Amino acid sequence: MGNPINACPSTLSDLPFRTALRFWLKLGFISFGGPAGQIAMMHAELVERRRWISERRFLHALNYCMVLPGPEATQLAIYIGWLLHRVPGGIAAGVLFVLPSLLVLIALSWIYMAWGHLPAIAGIMDGIKPAVVAIVLAAAWRIGSRTLRNGLLIGVALAAFIAIDVLGVPFPLIVLGAAAVGLAGGRVWPALFDLGSGHAAAPDGTPHPPALIDDTTPTPAHARFSWRRLATIGAAGCAIGLAGWSALALVFGSDGELPRMGAFFGRMALMTFGGAYAVLPYVVQHAVEQYHWLDAGQMIDGLALGETTPGPLIMIVAFVGFVGGWSHALFGPGARFLAGAAAAAVVTFFTFLPSFVFILAGGPLVESTRGDVRLTAPLTAISAAVVGVIASLAVFFGAHVFIAHGAPRWDAIAIGAAAAVALLRYRTGTIKTILACALAGLLLSYWHG
Repeated sequence: MGNPINACPSTLSDLPFRTALRFWLKLGFISFGGPAGQIAMMHAELVERRRWISERRFLHALNYCMVLPGPEATQLAIYIGWLLHRVPGGIAAGVLFVLPSLLVLIALSWIYMAWGHLPAIAGIMDGIKPAVVAIVLAAAWRIGSRTLRNGLLIGVALAAFIAIDVLGVPFPLIVLGAAAVGLAGGRVWPALFDLGSGHAAAPDGTPHPPALIDDTTPTPAHARFSWRRLATIGAAGCAIGLAGWSALALVFGSDGELPRMGAFFGRMALMTFGGAYAVLPYVVQHAVEQYHWLDAGQMIDGLALGETTPGPLIMIVAFVGFVGGWSHALFGPGARFLAGAAAAAVVTFFTFLPSFVFILAGGPLVESTRGDVRLTAPLTAISAAVVGVIASLAVFFGAHVFIAHGAPRWDAIAIGAAAAVALLRYRTGTIKTILACALAGLLLSYWHG
């Protein structure tokens, strides 16, 4: 994937916008594995292979995205795109990261509603799910090996794992607790929260060359903080959201299903601390029980589709919108697909709009804190806690993928183990691993069938 390291641009101005566009579009089509897998994929490509951004600045951006509501992998793509090519770069990175997932989910939702489940598709999904577990484990290992530099940060990660997996502590409280540890520790032991240089060793042990956006690269003019820019972009984002909802209300009435979906998912987007799983109960409560856009069984099927398609996991809201539009026949019985596609697009727009506003408005403020360990220490501690949370996500997935009705699923365990070895030992690409596992699942479905 991409250019070899020694062919990367030497300065920021040498990176053509079209080159970045091709990368973000490609990433949108292959970004399997949920946020953990997507973050790991961006790290491998942008930090290790292409050297567009250094390790330290990548983690600084990631930590900021982790404390925001919304999909952190999408926000990280927007952040890096913005840092490389201003506001157009951020918008392009975010749109191209989400658009393939939206198109794929519309197509799969159409097949699901029109023809039901196909045995071949079920077999493919049974092969992909163990690969997803392996991808999440590999992400925890890769990010942890770079973030957990000392015993204190390892302890933060372990505490986060126990808190979320054993004690059931909500993710926002874990983030606040880690930030408190970093805030206090950064003043008492600042050296423990310094992640060091971005010139880490490459996988083969050779030193990395300087990155396009390196540790010492001056902050670009467009990334310098000003209150006027913050207010302008924030107001523009709010105006776009209000204009979009007003247009829907004008056409369909304020009580119509599309304006109702826009309002609900816009509110939901401001509550998605902790990722998709943290907000799913809220979605189920309203989408299933209050608005009746779909039933509980369809919601579970939508989650399975979301886990096995590229893009952020929160994109299952597009499935919710499609099924709601289709079931309610918003444009008449003869235009169910059009109604479903329109509802999926509306839901996606209102779900992701806040992410663009948060990054494009707040990015300069984050860049201004980059050199102060007292300010970055809370973000470093949060990054350590996230390693524990990612590990707990792997345990959660594994419990559902590798065990059925109290008995181990040896075929899934074998596929997952092979995928983990391929990713960690042989550093096989994510997309190759997923395709191989999908093929294995398909073959096993015919073997058992």
